[in-house]
Amino acid sequence: MKPIYKDILGSISRGEKLLAVLIDPDKMNFDKVSNFIEKVNRSVATHIFVGGSTVDENMTSTLVEEIKKHTKVPVVLFPGDITQITSKADAILFLSLISGRNPEYLIGKHITSISKLKETDLDIISTGYVLIESGAETAVERVTRTEPLSRTNIQYIVDTAQAGELLGMKLIYLEAGSGAKVPVSEEIISRVNKVLNIPLIVGGGIKTKKQLENAYNSGADLVVIGTAFEKDESFFDELKK
Repeated sequence: MKPIYKDILGSISRGEKLLAVLIDPDKMNFDKVSNFIEKVNRSVATHIFVGGSTVDENMTSTLVEEIKKHTKVPVVLFPGDITQITSKADAILFLSLISGRNPEYLIGKHITSISKLKETDLDIISTGYVLIESGAETAVERVTRTEPLSRTNIQYIVDTAQAGELLGMKLIYLEAGSGAKVPVSEEIISRVNKVLNIPLIVGGGIKTKKQLENAYNSGADLVVIGTAFEKDESFFDELKK
């Protein structure tokens, strides 16, 4: 098992800001993987997340295997379902959708995943997943049949994140969702950061370097960018090492 979570804690303790490139198997052309990953290697990205809300079985495993041929950047599963679990990756975000009230995504899917996880050597990182309203319906909403938290009720978001930590989560992930019209606000990030003693991940709707910097300055330890790179790979040029 690679100590991905331990490495994340070490990086944060040294004041480093982390960046994950999210690759959705449904949206990645396998013929373009090597070229895409080469751009990741030249950027400041520290992690590659792989996953999506709806992905065909075995597609994730094949994609991860191909990605690993071209990089030493840690590959972390960001699964929408247990079918996306593969031993080819280095770690998995064991996501509990604590912003929703669908028991399947709070604990149900986790139970059915154990038989698969026991056959892997993945670093399993329990993660409190908090979906925040972003001006557009997301795939997460449709698949999980849950509603996001209102971005105007900041105290409720803060309390949800803190409850996740007290339940034993190792990470809190504030998510605006793929294709979000607006990212998680700086105020939300800042206020959640102030109550947490665990790393804070922020993703969804971040399309510019300025928005990325705003997320870091507000308290995000790790930022996830997906759609922006899918639509414009030249964005990598702004984030070169």
